[in-house]
Amino acid sequence: MDKLRTTNGLLLILAIPVIFYLLKTLSFIFIPLVFSMFIALLFLPIMRGLKRRGVGQTLSLFIVIAIMVGIITIGVQLIKLSTKEIASADANFIEMAEAKLIYIVQFIDDAVGLNLTEGESLTQQLVQKTSLLKNVGPTLSFINSTITMLIMTIFFSVLWLTESINIERILHKVLLKRKYTSVKTFIKIEKELIKFIIVKTLVSLATGIGTGLVCYIFDVSFPVFWGLFAFLINYVQMVGSFIAVIAAGLFGVIELEIGASLFFYIVALASVQVVFGTILEPIFMGKSFSINVITVLVMLMFWGYIWGVPGLIMSIPLTVFIKIILEQFPKTQFLAEIISGNPKQVTLPNLSNIKKNN
Repeated sequence: MDKLRTTNGLLLILAIPVIFYLLKTLSFIFIPLVFSMFIALLFLPIMRGLKRRGVGQTLSLFIVIAIMVGIITIGVQLIKLSTKEIASADANFIEMAEAKLIYIVQFIDDAVGLNLTEGESLTQQLVQKTSLLKNVGPTLSFINSTITMLIMTIFFSVLWLTESINIERILHKVLLKRKYTSVKTFIKIEKELIKFIIVKTLVSLATGIGTGLVCYIFDVSFPVFWGLFAFLINYVQMVGSFIAVIAAGLFGVIELEIGASLFFYIVALASVQVVFGTILEPIFMGKSFSINVITVLVMLMFWGYIWGVPGLIMSIPLTVFIKIILEQFPKTQFLAEIISGNPKQVTLPNLSNIKKNN
């Protein structure tokens, strides 16, 4: 029995790197599959509610797809609005921004070795130095893979929603083996992930609106664009808020004069991120959704390495999913407690009872 247990442990140790290697190698399949699962979990309660009201599965699916199309349409309209906002910038603004940018680029010119020529357009020189034409191939490849993943995500989402791929059944057959435990675990996963997606969306929306208002109040150009950028980038856990502040802050440095106005602009941007991302988001998530900060950082780096930006976006939901699964097995409950940051005190056996038995 001890030899069998040791053999199983060694096989598990060998299997884990193989699984992670497959996750990275077959990311073009697993990324849309996991993304679509989260999307389906968000809309499955709507499907079940329509079913209870006597609506057929086909009609329910069309209603859910119509809701998705509506959400996507709103996003596309916002992108169009921000694009028109940028396109409407006059030549004077571009010349002013370029002149201000020259002062910043000169600080890093010697270190980077750009060797810029005075009297020539900074934009043209940067384009020539970076050789953008050489990057056309990788850019087209990235666009092609993104479109392919998007189509696969839509396809998998339909399969999840029609229950051609049943999450609860997969948990029952593959992992848990017990019907009641599988149903209970599925309900908990669905509840926690829906709460995460809703809270994250609301916090990101508030962050985007706050960022856009700050840009509008301080008369920084393209407030709609910066609001939309902050909303989208906030989905990238922890890293996204820093990117939003840095990007919008650097743009403010280019456009605003150095002084009190620029200082308060950056403070206002940082305050929006701190209030919504650092204070309100953890409160809305609730204590039941708590995850150790160290675990968040480790999983952020891990899934970022495995799947890149999609991994950064899905790191917290995946961690929650893993934690809930680990809670269902007595031997792995301590791992779930470490992830949550609330490890229970380990009770040692009574030594006196052991001596009496001996």
